[in-house]
Amino acid sequence: MFKGTKTRERAMATLIDPSGRPLKVREPAPPKDAPVAKSGAAIKDATLATFAADVLDASMDTPVIVDFWAPWCGPCKQLGPLLERAVSDAKGAVRLVKVNIDDNPEIAQQLRIQSIPTVYAFKNGQPVDGFMGAVPESQIKAFIQGLIGPDGAGGEEADDALALANEALARHDLTTAAQIFGQILQDEPGHPKAVAGLARCYLESGDLERAKKTLGLVRPDGAADESIRAIEAELSLKERAASSGDLAGVRAAVAANPADLQARFDLAVALEGKGAREEAISELLEIVRRDRKWNEDAARKQLVTLFEAMGPTDPRTISARRRLSSILFS
Repeated sequence: MFKGTKTRERAMATLIDPSGRPLKVREPAPPKDAPVAKSGAAIKDATLATFAADVLDASMDTPVIVDFWAPWCGPCKQLGPLLERAVSDAKGAVRLVKVNIDDNPEIAQQLRIQSIPTVYAFKNGQPVDGFMGAVPESQIKAFIQGLIGPDGAGGEEADDALALANEALARHDLTTAAQIFGQILQDEPGHPKAVAGLARCYLESGDLERAKKTLGLVRPDGAADESIRAIEAELSLKERAASSGDLAGVRAAVAANPADLQARFDLAVALEGKGAREEAISELLEIVRRDRKWNEDAARKQLVTLFEAMGPTDPRTISARRRLSSILFS
């Protein structure tokens, strides 16, 4: 039974069906040509039509790992059997759903899959962890163990504590948030989301050095976690902004010569340093529009860093990616 309709609908907000309409929350019957499940209910293939039921619905009761792959991808062929074996060994504590991006490009595009193999883990209708590339079997087992918890209960206590810490962080109660994240790390050393949360506390307090050191606490299999990459991106942006020029000066330089792309880039960096992220994105997109290869793709690379900092589901990321695609493919 599905629990938490609002959560699930938020997760589905960026998924649309082939007709361009939002993908409805439903329990569809598999189409006649749908791939056949490979090893019973624990391992199966999914399409756009079945993604809601196979991933979002199913993850309300059991963590679901989604493997994005393609038949031509060599690393995918290495990773796939390891994932299947590890999921089978978990004896029902976690499920595996495989998505062939050649057959289902809509899912890959809408979830911003940039390379394969890419693996996402879903719990309670939301992506909670993931990694890219073919990783060793030991890391896959650690990844699955992190999802189901040491006792197979799904790590519910850590999830509840993380929710409380993130609520405190959203209120900018950095002391409370840091204490809770620290408690989680005492129980689960190297927990990637707790490490990222604690680093964000230092980041928001302006202590970039301690934020950097905190990131070093993450366990090896969590280094590619989306939350860790987001903090690394934020640190990169703040360090670059610290050396930016005077905002009024670079704004005047762009006004005097709109074709001066270095001045426009400096303006984007200065705007980011002042917290005007959306305006910074607009300036970077304008550079790409004028000369997409300028300075070895500097503007596009800065945009990618911003996307990582904001996360793939942030409305600003989604909007900017669409605008960038429109420029690149116009």
